[in-house]
Amino acid sequence: MKIAIVGAGIVGAAIAHSLLDEGHEVLILDKEGPGFGPSAGNAGWIAHTDILPIASPKNLRQVPRFLLDPLGPLAIRPAYFPKLLPWLLRFLLAARPEAFERSIQGIGTLQRRALPAWLDRAGKAGLEIHIHRKGGLYAFTDASAFTEARHIANRQAEFGIKVDAIGPEELRQLEPALKDRFVGATFHPDAAHISDPLQLTLALFEAALARGAVFEKAEITNISTGERPALIGRDGFQRVVDRAVIAAGAWSRPLAAALGDKVPLDTERGYNVSFPGMTGLTSRPVGFEGHGFVVTPLESGLRIGGAVEFGGLEAPPNHARTRILYDKAGQFVDGLPAFESGTLWMGFRPSLPDSLPVIGTASRNAHVVYAFGHGHYGMTQSTATGELVADLIADRKPAIDLSLFDPRRF
Repeated sequence: MKIAIVGAGIVGAAIAHSLLDEGHEVLILDKEGPGFGPSAGNAGWIAHTDILPIASPKNLRQVPRFLLDPLGPLAIRPAYFPKLLPWLLRFLLAARPEAFERSIQGIGTLQRRALPAWLDRAGKAGLEIHIHRKGGLYAFTDASAFTEARHIANRQAEFGIKVDAIGPEELRQLEPALKDRFVGATFHPDAAHISDPLQLTLALFEAALARGAVFEKAEITNISTGERPALIGRDGFQRVVDRAVIAAGAWSRPLAAALGDKVPLDTERGYNVSFPGMTGLTSRPVGFEGHGFVVTPLESGLRIGGAVEFGGLEAPPNHARTRILYDKAGQFVDGLPAFESGTLWMGFRPSLPDSLPVIGTASRNAHVVYAFGHGHYGMTQSTATGELVADLIADRKPAIDLSLFDPRRF
């Protein structure tokens, strides 16, 4: 079959490989090209260790405090608040205990497959050099939060995730650059990070082209509901295929709406600063629990990123937020270079209220498959998602129950 994938980010590139595995003819369409958006600038974790959705009873209690600080871990631009209100109402519903538990099950089920899928794909594509298995750390300054993390470790164990609680001295032995401000840390020995998000995305994309996939630069604005989907773009662009996959990240919502699915997709604007050539400060990724940022030792340089801002796709970046991330990092990490020497970035995470992506078929055309809305886990879940999309295209029973990811669950 001839299959078109709308989106050339890490999810689209991973899907291309899964479809090529089954002998399909693959056409990749994107308005920018490979690696545009969060695929280029994310934190570089294969974060299969994370199982908690953002919408949780705990986070809900903290939202008012966060919103009082326009430069805090969570911010909403005032002008965007009316547009975001329907998403926020869904977020509130997703934080209810039953819904929270469903989200954990969905995230955990997908995360269980994430690292094995990545290792398998990297091996097949010759990309093993991009994946570093040195574990990952979450460092705690609050004793009660550290105690709670030990309880969460029991839930993580349900999904095969290994967690070790370590004390301040062992933490400093693992990462000498960390200051003496921590009560302890959780260490995930099986966690992995990548050499550089953009490098890996481009390498995966180029590997797909080498296997026979074709790329065309086009902004797709509509998809027909006919037996063979017609992908329609600007200036008369049109391609008719046997199947289509929507993996356009933050730009997927209008295409889903045209196919009869009102998916409450919005965008979390993530910020980071990278320091080219700054390597070796930490050996592995470190997240700073309760402080809203992470540091990752990419081969291209140290990256400090995090925070969530809701402001839509049009507003310009507010890099005062990036400066705050850097200043916080300076409180916990010795040896940071000057902020002015860094490269600033802001990108759009495609976010759904329950932290679960949409993976399923369109209401008005069963020959169109959705694969978007991975939020913070696009890099992590991309290859596992590709395998599930291949199942749907082949009309096979998917490897996992996809009901929690259904586009009509809202």
